[in-house]
Amino acid sequence: MEGESDIRRWDELIPDALGLIFRNLSFREMITVIPRVCKSWGEAVKGPYCWQEIDIGEWSDQWPEHVDRMLQMLIRRSCGSFRKLCVFGLHNDKLLSFIAEHAGSLQTLQLVRSEMSDSVVEEIAGRFSTLTFLDVSCCNKMGSRALEAIGKNCKSLVGLCRNMHPLTTAGKPPQEEEAHAIATTMPRLKHLEMAYHLLCTKSVLEILSCCPELELLDLRGCWHVELNEKFLKEKFPKLRVLGPVVVDDREDYAYYDESSDGTWDDDDDDDEGSLEELEVRFYEGFGEHPEYGWPTSP
Repeated sequence: MEGESDIRRWDELIPDALGLIFRNLSFREMITVIPRVCKSWGEAVKGPYCWQEIDIGEWSDQWPEHVDRMLQMLIRRSCGSFRKLCVFGLHNDKLLSFIAEHAGSLQTLQLVRSEMSDSVVEEIAGRFSTLTFLDVSCCNKMGSRALEAIGKNCKSLVGLCRNMHPLTTAGKPPQEEEAHAIATTMPRLKHLEMAYHLLCTKSVLEILSCCPELELLDLRGCWHVELNEKFLKEKFPKLRVLGPVVVDDREDYAYYDESSDGTWDDDDDDDEGSLEELEVRFYEGFGEHPEYGWPTSP
């Protein structure tokens, strides 16, 4: 009998402890398995401790028509305390503004293949002042104005991914505007990825001269860039440069299906019911989809 008092029931753990444990699970397990274990776990997964990091990148590729509603629900659950957000293929400026309104603690933001214009980014960049890492790879509608606004408002930014799809830039002449915006507004960068970007040698040298803390520069597929290896080793001994020549076989880029209009009923009172419907479809094995996305950074 005495030994029983030392046993701690899992359903009696405090919510923040459960949140730390549940973060080791996949997103699918968080929304389909945990809520069905017991009432206390179901309540915990609805609270902010489980959503300090919101990573629905792969999920958003598989269920693009439900991304808007799911993202709004998870951000609300976090109570504005989320530090990381990863989502692919946003097509809604209104949703981006919603993210910005709740980004007071946000440090890492990954919006790969999202459609956001320069004007929208200029309008909301001030709300992302806490960002330290940003991934806007394959965001084809934004350009130098957006990057300049980000640089001016995100003073703590040390990592930027601005990779492009090779077929998007193939055969196009180099341009200097985006590189200039990065060089003049992001001096604290340590990690910069610009694979398959329309860079030229002059642009890269400007970045190197203005970003003295740079440790990694990904130039794979930047065919207009020519750098002298000896010069780099002498002037920037701590810098690791990848490319321009592509020496690995991870360039298997898949086209992203953008046919979905992303519509869903906007009745906020039905969030949980909608989630339940998705959970049932998960359990039934609904929808076998291939994985898309940018290769893992080196």
